[in-house]
Amino acid sequence: METLIGLMGKVLADAYAFQLKANLYHWNVEGPNFPQYHDFFGKLYEEVFGAADEIAEQIRALDAYAPGSFTKFLELTDIECEMNQPTPIEMIRKLSEDNDKVLATLNLTLKLADEFDKQGLVDYLAGRIDIHNKHGWMLRSIIK
Repeated sequence: METLIGLMGKVLADAYAFQLKANLYHWNVEGPNFPQYHDFFGKLYEEVFGAADEIAEQIRALDAYAPGSFTKFLELTDIECEMNQPTPIEMIRKLSEDNDKVLATLNLTLKLADEFDKQGLVDYLAGRIDIHNKHGWMLRSIIK
């Protein structure tokens, strides 16, 4: 069970890191397609940010405490902080790669939740996987 709780902490950290990067891009994107990118990044970070509270509640339902500091999130996530000002298409590529990391964590966590017969958590994670699959499709479509 501790492994499942740890993975749920990573799910939460991944969500925060992903939404923070999308939020940063929303604030700083420039170029001829600014309105479209600005809107896309805004919708993306708002959706993922909105899920963070639900992820934390799922951790609490496992009778554990949710992590909630930047230090802990950095320790748990594989998503790297953005330190530069990339072009819009580089922003999309980076978010696409990060979305793949989010999906990997979600899929691993779902498998473990299923082993522990945590059906509600399995259902929740399956829903998040569907949402991130859609995010991935949209990001890949922009890159093309």
